[in-house]
Amino acid sequence: RDDAAKLARQRRTAARKLVKQASAVLASLAMEQCQLEIALAARESANPHPHGSEDVEFLISTNPGAPTQALGKIASGGELSRISLAIQVVTASTSTVPSMIFDEVDVGIGGAVAEVVGKLLRALAEQTQVLCVTHLPQVAAQGQHHIQVSKTSDKKSVETRLSLLREEEKVQEIARMLGGVKITEQTLAHAREMLDA
Repeated sequence: RDDAAKLARQRRTAARKLVKQASAVLASLAMEQCQLEIALAARESANPHPHGSEDVEFLISTNPGAPTQALGKIASGGELSRISLAIQVVTASTSTVPSMIFDEVDVGIGGAVAEVVGKLLRALAEQTQVLCVTHLPQVAAQGQHHIQVSKTSDKKSVETRLSLLREEEKVQEIARMLGGVKITEQTLAHAREMLDA
């Protein structure tokens, strides 16, 4: 029981610290209205449990004035990805996860926020392997390695191909993401600038 009480105290301290730091990262991801809480609810049984004497639940409110609710119930896919990114960035120095996958962490954002997401992913990649699916050039430009995913289909089947892009192919792909069908010299120059930054 003493160990469980000690763990509970450490969790309360860590939860306050995590909420404060993750909230700062969320603000940089255009989620400044987001209210994050970590609820520590005492278990009904007084018997020792391997996970401690309380259950841990992440709660969130994404709209001002709305009550916090379970993260999985109210956050959209893009919000979940950004919240996960914020928590992972804050805890990266203590994490032992060898790889992380972010699927379209950039949903519903653009411009400067997308660039922040890309920079946070790159910083996280210094601690662990990060795989990220993105459609935004601001995020893609921050990657160290780029793999283009393409699909072809006929009436009988669909084939997915993965191609590791070389340097000039990276420029072409970032330019395509920036400018669409017609790629101009100006778009290529902007893509090179983004990759060099």
